[in-house]
Amino acid sequence: MKKTADQMLVIFGASGDLTARKLVPALFNLHLSNNLPDNFVVLGVSRSDMTDKAFRKKVVLESTYLTEKIKDAGPERVKDFADKFFYEDLGSSYDTDYQRLRNRIEDLNDMLKTAGNIIYYLSTPPTLYETIAKNLADVKLNTQNNGWKRLIVEKPFGYSLETARELNIGLQQYFNESQIYRIDHYLGKETVQNLLVTRFANSIFEPLWNRNYINHVEITNAESVGVEKRGGYYDKSGALRDMFQNHLLQIVSLVVMEPPIGDAPEEIRNEKVKALKSLRIIRDEKTLHENTIRAQYVASEVNGKKIKGYREEEGVDANSTTETYAAIKFFVDNWRWHGVPFYVRTAKRMPTKVTEVVIHFKSPHHQIFSDAGMSGKDNKLIIRIQPDEGVLIKFGVKVPGQGFKVERANLDFYYSSLTETHVMQAYERLLLDAMQGDATLYARADEVEAAWEFVDPILEYWENGKDIRMYGYAAGVWGPENADDLIDGIGYWRNPGENLADDPGYCVIC
Repeated sequence: MKKTADQMLVIFGASGDLTARKLVPALFNLHLSNNLPDNFVVLGVSRSDMTDKAFRKKVVLESTYLTEKIKDAGPERVKDFADKFFYEDLGSSYDTDYQRLRNRIEDLNDMLKTAGNIIYYLSTPPTLYETIAKNLADVKLNTQNNGWKRLIVEKPFGYSLETARELNIGLQQYFNESQIYRIDHYLGKETVQNLLVTRFANSIFEPLWNRNYINHVEITNAESVGVEKRGGYYDKSGALRDMFQNHLLQIVSLVVMEPPIGDAPEEIRNEKVKALKSLRIIRDEKTLHENTIRAQYVASEVNGKKIKGYREEEGVDANSTTETYAAIKFFVDNWRWHGVPFYVRTAKRMPTKVTEVVIHFKSPHHQIFSDAGMSGKDNKLIIRIQPDEGVLIKFGVKVPGQGFKVERANLDFYYSSLTETHVMQAYERLLLDAMQGDATLYARADEVEAAWEFVDPILEYWENGKDIRMYGYAAGVWGPENADDLIDGIGYWRNPGENLADDPGYCVIC
């Protein structure tokens, strides 16, 4: 494993929910697994009036997100971790003189020997990104003549192609692109990364990974919850912006990309950008009408509990046309994928929480067992990203007895079976990568813009096109009734359950 240099993590917006809920638990796991450097400091920065001691209590010692882990870790390890945390109050605004912040950083650097290496984590609204970057630059906290400096920003990376470009230009005025790390927690999941290994480390898959053998590709992201307390934000965003443009197109890029020259971060990111640029942008209204579906969940009863419809949620406009369900059919314009349809959907209030990629292989050209029960039972490779993370292959086997009755069997692998291996959580892995300067799993500016180039025309059509329909679906079902109309040939989506190998089959081969 790479050695992690001594460094300081400066978290802007440190009094917010993300710090306590995601960042500090990830850092605590890295601490327990001895992955933090010898000299490591966390400096929380925000507009709240807090002391170092109060900050430590809030995000470590009395954090409800660490209660169980603190019990198991022991007082010495917990104290050692908490002592790494400090706090600096910016006052009433993030747009202020950062000289006092610079002085505090320099004092901590000298006292705790962090070698001038700093990661700035912007856990703030994107509207503050450029302001914070500018103020850091004004007091020379962006220069790398005394240790490296890196900037991590959270999604959303823009609201459209135009705003994404403005955001990128704004950040690049003060930090080099190589210093900017755009975090997408989906890429921190082991099974997302395993897409690359499944494809490029196995000769049983890579030769088949093209239009000659693959019939279609299906990606589902389903959430069983509604918008909860995010109604105000979500109503200005919607499923396409919130999930599809970033998380799901990142997954698409890993499925579509060509083999990189090597495993260096820039080699992999170059191929991801090429993959996104090869997506056929849908511009004409007829194709947009036929190949996209948007819908909202409506009030229903699930397991005896009444569920509100989307328009009844707190913070949501009573006449909202924001989609909570988005399904897109599209094609990829390159040799490998020519003519292979991709079907991607994301939605709230589905029957279960699940994200998976399904590679549907073509049926054999000469069907000698066409009357043996295999009709419509294509071979599938299913990569489950969450929950029950793993990989499943579906293939035909002969049912014992006379004749050639064929049934489908499952060959599977589960990450939970790796009992001796610690599987890092997404933020844990991504933070460690940033600490070590590995940008493989972080989005580059041109990657973000390529994703928006594909999504923008769909959003434009949904907002201003003719004959636009907003379908409804009862909370707790798999989307609107016409969703299956999008799928050619077979005519229906794979509706997965919570468990990876959940559908009927002849046997499970372990």
